[in-house]
Amino acid sequence: MVRIAVCVKQVPARSEGMMDPATGTIRREGLAAVINSCDLPAVETALRVKQAVTAEVDVFSMGPMKAAAVVREALSMGADRGYLLSDPRFSGADVFATGYALVQGMRTVGAYDLLLCGKQTTDGGTSQVGGTIAQMLGIPHVGRVTKLVEADGRGVTIVQDLERELLTLRVSFPCVVSVEPGIFTPRLPSLRSKLAADKRQVTILSLEDLGDKDPTHYGVKGSPTKVEKIYPAALTPRRDLLDMDAEAAAELILSQVRRLTRPGGST
Repeated sequence: MVRIAVCVKQVPARSEGMMDPATGTIRREGLAAVINSCDLPAVETALRVKQAVTAEVDVFSMGPMKAAAVVREALSMGADRGYLLSDPRFSGADVFATGYALVQGMRTVGAYDLLLCGKQTTDGGTSQVGGTIAQMLGIPHVGRVTKLVEADGRGVTIVQDLERELLTLRVSFPCVVSVEPGIFTPRLPSLRSKLAADKRQVTILSLEDLGDKDPTHYGVKGSPTKVEKIYPAALTPRRDLLDMDAEAAAELILSQVRRLTRPGGST
């Protein structure tokens, strides 16, 4: 039996106005939340491995109680069990503290052969959680994985995109794999699967359930990195729509590029 764990996250559905400039953390109150889009291919990859070998798929997430919705979404796709780390003392965690909490949560359930993560989250984008988990567990990590070639009871054969070349790797269990969004198209659960998932139990893990109960190792207190300053994206105040032929448009674009790139040019 191959034991698979997939990490998923609930993220805000939009980014406008979600950062608190004073604390550098996300204001989640009042924002619609969805499952992180890069995590869905990771769930699908786990289910493809499950189709190839005898396996069980557990899903882990960390967040407020409403984040149980994204765990249930993974259950509706075909995952076997769901776990949510939810405790006010986990809030404000950076990559290190997030990885540590997830590792502690997984250890309360048992040892896993294959741990799968998405490329990144839309509200953070560090692409470091998978590597952090692997380092803490002392097992190999492979990122930028674009293809699952084969899976068996001892490991997986995968393709890693190194930009200038593709590398085919055979990785033995246990290991952590971070997949690219295009590795698989996530399946769409049926209405029956969604309704069934709504009734399934998501196990809630608080600080008291973990092996390490020291609150200074989690959340803001356990985060060695801090956000110093937030710079909101500049909004374009005006857009001009021009109707012209291709030659005139190309000449206009070229003139603007020349103006902006010469000394003293300004955007």
